[in-house]
Amino acid sequence: MKCPFCGDPNTQVTDTRENEDGEVVRRRRRCASCDKRFTTYERIDLKMPHIIKRNGIRSEFDHDKLTSSMKLALRKRPVTLEALEASVDRIEAKLLSMGEPEVSSEKIGELVMRELKKLDKVAYIRFASVYRNFADVDEFSEVIREVQARPKRSRNAEPGDTSTENDLFGN
Repeated sequence: MKCPFCGDPNTQVTDTRENEDGEVVRRRRRCASCDKRFTTYERIDLKMPHIIKRNGIRSEFDHDKLTSSMKLALRKRPVTLEALEASVDRIEAKLLSMGEPEVSSEKIGELVMRELKKLDKVAYIRFASVYRNFADVDEFSEVIREVQARPKRSRNAEPGDTSTENDLFGN
């Protein structure tokens, strides 16, 4: 760390303290050359990867855009804001853990679909229909069959019970 007064790179840390939540470290330093004291602060600076869109354009990751696209798929669905935020946090954590400087928008779309499938099947189908840009009804039906292949049954459900299918379509 260079001294802000004389520019000498030889400084000594005289005191180190963390703030209450442990997110900032405060260090008191003394310059070995001019003997002046100054304070530095250290914070974690996580860099989200840049996004490579389908057309090749690179853009910065946008937390709000991710959240709003998931909110749109979840519109009028019984999913809490806390559950949505937890899903967005998991997606961001996965992106950070990949350690890549750039990630394709397709990869993010797959992560979003995985999270939406856990949150709400209807939202998953809504997002998939737009994201995968279905060319015809058969592709749409295939995604519905995929979701139906793993129906969640209640303990009291009888074989052949269609309550899961009815819930899927909002009936």
